[in-house]
Amino acid sequence: MPLGTAIERVEELLKADMPAGFSYDWSGESKEFKDSGGEFTFVFILALVIIYMVLAAQFESLVHPITVIICVPLAGVGALGLLWIVGALSRSGILPPMVAMNINLFSLIGFVLLLGLVTKNGILLVEFANQRMATGVSAQEAMHEAGLVRLRPILMTAFSTIAGILPIAIGFGAGAESRRPMGLVVVGGMLTSTFLTLFVIPMVYTVYSGLARRASNPPAATTIGTTPAKIAADAPADEPVPAK
Repeated sequence: MPLGTAIERVEELLKADMPAGFSYDWSGESKEFKDSGGEFTFVFILALVIIYMVLAAQFESLVHPITVIICVPLAGVGALGLLWIVGALSRSGILPPMVAMNINLFSLIGFVLLLGLVTKNGILLVEFANQRMATGVSAQEAMHEAGLVRLRPILMTAFSTIAGILPIAIGFGAGAESRRPMGLVVVGGMLTSTFLTLFVIPMVYTVYSGLARRASNPPAATTIGTTPAKIAADAPADEPVPAK
């Protein structure tokens, strides 16, 4: 059972059964989870705002930073999924017993780390595509070339990051049980964001570029009129055809 769910159930029982005039307090990991819940939301939103501002200054655009930030929910899928898979395998006996395979203080730190790690894939693609579009290439062709050129750097940086965080995810040394969720969050988020970014970011970039092009170049207004040949055909025989 996740720690957050356990805390909620215990609080419900305490509210129902605790006599009037009594109070309770949390300690240990439960206290850290309660104290860090509100702070994590503030830190997460602040990190997103800072990332958006930096990318907007780098790309000189208010749209393309959103394209890069889409990498964050893609990473969240893998982070939560790997935590759940490892916890399920541990409870079923396939893996050794592992504690804290849930949303806790260390896994929340892993989510904050992912904000800076996973956006670099989108930056590599979008930056190269912008450079190609500046030469007159279409958005689809620019992103296609970006995928071909930037694929190797994306895979190299992603797998080197995963290799560096694997000792924490596997759990070596004292206190490994508490740090393991942070490593699993980073590894799972990097795996899914690396591969899904190669498919999602090009599609979103192409759509956004098409919308921006239509907004900057609205279709010319069509004028309603008739041609001289039409006027001559419709005019009576005894009336002169107006000169155009």
